[in-house]
Amino acid sequence: MDYKQEDQHLDRANSSGEKASFEGANVNGQPVAEHVHVTEEDSRRICRKIDLNLLPILVWVYFLQILDKSIVGYSTVFGLKQDANLVGNQYSQIGAMGYYAQLVAQPLGAYLLVKFSVKHLLPISVFCWGIALCGMAAGNNFKSLAATRFLLGWFEAMAIPIFSLITVSWYRRSEQPLRVAAWYASNGWGSLFGSLIAYGCGHIKSSVLHSYQIIFLLNGLITVVTGAVLYWFIPHGVHTAPFLTPEDRLKGVERLRANNTGLDEDNKFKWRQAIELFCEPKTYLFLLMSVCVNMGASVVSVFAPLLLQGLAGFDAYTTSLLNVPFGALQVTVIFLASWAATRWRLKSPVFMAFMLPVVVGTVLMYTLPRTPKNKSALLFGYYMLAFVFSANPIILAWIAANTAGTSKKSSLYCAFNAASAVGNIISPQLFKSEDAPLYLPGLKATLSFFCVLEGLIVAQVFVLFYLNKRKERQRVANGKPAKVHDISMDAKFDNSELVADTRLQTANLDMTDAENDLFVFVY
Repeated sequence: MDYKQEDQHLDRANSSGEKASFEGANVNGQPVAEHVHVTEEDSRRICRKIDLNLLPILVWVYFLQILDKSIVGYSTVFGLKQDANLVGNQYSQIGAMGYYAQLVAQPLGAYLLVKFSVKHLLPISVFCWGIALCGMAAGNNFKSLAATRFLLGWFEAMAIPIFSLITVSWYRRSEQPLRVAAWYASNGWGSLFGSLIAYGCGHIKSSVLHSYQIIFLLNGLITVVTGAVLYWFIPHGVHTAPFLTPEDRLKGVERLRANNTGLDEDNKFKWRQAIELFCEPKTYLFLLMSVCVNMGASVVSVFAPLLLQGLAGFDAYTTSLLNVPFGALQVTVIFLASWAATRWRLKSPVFMAFMLPVVVGTVLMYTLPRTPKNKSALLFGYYMLAFVFSANPIILAWIAANTAGTSKKSSLYCAFNAASAVGNIISPQLFKSEDAPLYLPGLKATLSFFCVLEGLIVAQVFVLFYLNKRKERQRVANGKPAKVHDISMDAKFDNSELVADTRLQTANLDMTDAENDLFVFVY
């Protein structure tokens, strides 16, 4: 496609409504479609306002999601298995039940994310999963706990896709890793405060409720209240953000154009984008990474208390308190990894480096005898597993940087969540009750998956390198320079190039990364 044809494409998009709904809006009588110059000072000011008004909400809601999902693990050390009369692998099956729900819910989720605004979807999801968690408090046997855990997983199924779409819809590509880290770090806060909540609730003596029921009920009620009021705190998008001035809304949209990932919001699910997604090798490499990573994360979320008890016979209260520094370490490594990915604008080397401590920790837990002499080394190995929580933020930011097209993004985020569910389903099956308290076969399998993960990262780099070379040949064939300046990854923002050269303004179309010859893949 030459420049003349491309301009005609833009004109057709304007008349057909293919362009984003951003552009149909007028702010102070000025159409959003008009490109405005955005300085570095403007960009920083807008980003700071978004951080102050939107990011705390994301952090809080994702914290609740992590806390509600992982609370089963903390309840175990306070008698869940005994009080609910769980036998054999029933506890493992309850742990996996939520992920079965997430797996089957993803196709519907991908469709809903395009058809409806996250302003409506997120509050409804939060309110409903809070109700499901309260329902778990009423569970006193395997069937009731499994059923309510399934409902909890079903309503939580769109959490990561929604949060990922919010992040890419508000932030530049270079800003996304740290913002993903901000809300994903709630995994650490969930471990830290979840342990303290379980510790406190474990000391409550009640003749009516078991300790695990008190834990479920408390967290469920907090989530229900949050879901009930959340609608009034989530804006529709940058173009309507009440905390931005009309001028800053224009500039906020302009910041996003540089991402080249599309601004379309016509609420139409484009099946061709979903088909394109599943015809690309990079998609399956991302999904396999998710499976491997979430197998390890599931080990920590569901089996951490049991593993700690098995390391050297820690009691229930000590086990809960030992998870507090583990949670703090999760937060630290998530931010450190995301900062490194932002600082060097590369995901793959940071990803590989942060997975090495996970391999070391798993080796220590698998090889060292469970004796008092090795207690410190075993605990160190366990804490090294915290580095696995740096993986998902990097993968999500890597996906965001390498995927364009509204329907394609929503489909990939839901596919990512489905792959996460697969990893979480597999993991409990590897940790069988007959292997307690050491769970050596499960640790051995987990170690092998982490080694495979390192190979997948290398393979993805080669795929993205090939795609960038192909884009260069495509640009030359279309009469454009082989190399283009990707301003979305610049530390300092300046869109003067886009404003000066209208031929480079394809970002406002809902084009996929495969369709847009100006798209640059990030390693």
